[in-house]
Amino acid sequence: MKIAVAKEQDPAEPRVAATPDTVKKLKALGAEVAIEPGAGLKSGLPDADYAAVGATVAADALSGADVVLKVKRPEAAELSAYKRGALVLAIMDPYGNDAALKAMADAGVTAFAMELMPRITRAQVMDVLSSQANLAGYRAVIDGAEQFGRVFPMMMTAAGTVPAAKVFIMGVGVAGLQAIATARRLGAIVTATDVRPATKEQVESLGAKFLAVEDEEFKNAQTAGGYAKEMSKEYQAKQAALTAEHIKKQDIVITTALIPGRPAPRLVTAEMVKSMKPGSVLVDLAVERGGNVEGALPGQVVETNGVRIVGYTNVAGRVAASASSLYARNLLSFFETMVNKEKALAVNWDDELVKATALTRDGAVIHPNFQPKSA
Repeated sequence: MKIAVAKEQDPAEPRVAATPDTVKKLKALGAEVAIEPGAGLKSGLPDADYAAVGATVAADALSGADVVLKVKRPEAAELSAYKRGALVLAIMDPYGNDAALKAMADAGVTAFAMELMPRITRAQVMDVLSSQANLAGYRAVIDGAEQFGRVFPMMMTAAGTVPAAKVFIMGVGVAGLQAIATARRLGAIVTATDVRPATKEQVESLGAKFLAVEDEEFKNAQTAGGYAKEMSKEYQAKQAALTAEHIKKQDIVITTALIPGRPAPRLVTAEMVKSMKPGSVLVDLAVERGGNVEGALPGQVVETNGVRIVGYTNVAGRVAASASSLYARNLLSFFETMVNKEKALAVNWDDELVKATALTRDGAVIHPNFQPKSA
């Protein structure tokens, strides 16, 4: 079987879907591995590193490939180079992108969306949302610190004492927990909030203080899959009032709240931004889905009344070498389930991991959540 590692066509995407380490493991599975030239360069991985572990580096790497590994979903223009029936593993961003799914189906590829991996024990090593969000949470703190005109830790000097920065994390998933841990390591006073009651203990275990309206709705605010439920308007109003008072006193606010398949919930209003001290910073990790912070713009740092709103996109890609390393291992772990003992490609279509992630097959969109709507 031939596996191709595609060079990302988006110039803003620095990650790559395989590293020399995972190429070695793919070859051990019996695969021939071909890499498009320059695929790993932005992650600090030159072509020579891939060639050194036995990969072929060639412009026609995609030609005849049985499997294509990518970071982002292939666009229609790329699909002409793919063999019909090829398996494509990538972050597919399927929500609201019906035309792109149809293009993959029409091209005859079998597409798997890595971000739809179920959050079960055996799939933890394949969970791209967690691996990439972890890095995004770390980088969000670094980006906030870069924009902040003061230091994070309290410093006692002969010239006087510098107070510790106050950091508020909104949304305590994987990204939020890493943001808490990173801000604490840098010496900040950290508070955090989330609508899921289970996160309170996690926040406190990291040495941060938990902030939430802890009523009955709050106690039942988590789905079976571990995601936050959308809260009632009444709860949102109570939580907004509590956080509005808290935000006034904060130096840095990092928002991470996302609900799969829906626009990002608005957590910080323009009025809240206006209430913050000049020199304060907000970092919006949900800006690509509409943003948690009113006024955040994708790819930009916006300043309003002396308060900076950071809206960088693809934040995990801002630490591309680490992000590629983890993502490549996620892909490898999933792909290993598709290879039998004879080292041949053998997708088990009854496997719950395959059922959860397969978007297209045999010229059709097959995932139940993304079926074309009838006219």
